[in-house]
Amino acid sequence: MRRGIYVGRFQPFHNGHMELVRHIMRTFTPSELLVGIGSAQASHTLRNPFTGGERFEMIEAALRSEQFANCRIIPIPDIDRHALWVSYVASLVPPFEQAYSSDPLTRMLFHEAGYETPDLPLFNRGTYEGREVRRRIVAGEAWNDLVPTAVRTVIEEIGGVQRIRLLAQSKEAGRSEKHVEE
Repeated sequence: MRRGIYVGRFQPFHNGHMELVRHIMRTFTPSELLVGIGSAQASHTLRNPFTGGERFEMIEAALRSEQFANCRIIPIPDIDRHALWVSYVASLVPPFEQAYSSDPLTRMLFHEAGYETPDLPLFNRGTYEGREVRRRIVAGEAWNDLVPTAVRTVIEEIGGVQRIRLLAQSKEAGRSEKHVEE
């Protein structure tokens, strides 16, 4: 069995992420794709508004709508030790041969640990970014077209729009984290 892992924060899971899953499954044809939810412990901040469980639901709904049955979602909490991080991830998930990510640090860490880290295209970067989805929500702009329909449904069901707007208000009042960027 050939297995790969795609790691991201998915705050939220957007159309760029979905395009990467399609690309990975079509181009690299792993028997199974592990989707690692990075920073799974982080939530309720403007940079990380959704819980690991909420992100799990978003990804699961999006993958189900695309009929990707050979994907497994695994939360991966941070350990804040880059030198140990890949072995930590490997201890949480089934064995894999390839690692995929849009994040240069993540790719570098997997590469240095001896995993294959194929180059991935970026799909409409600048628009398909979690930061842009969150910015549009805060600004009251259209954001629905940036995420799969199944993800939009989960965000609406959990009150995600209201949460992000409240977190933005808290930040403006100086009570939230300082870094909004991804």
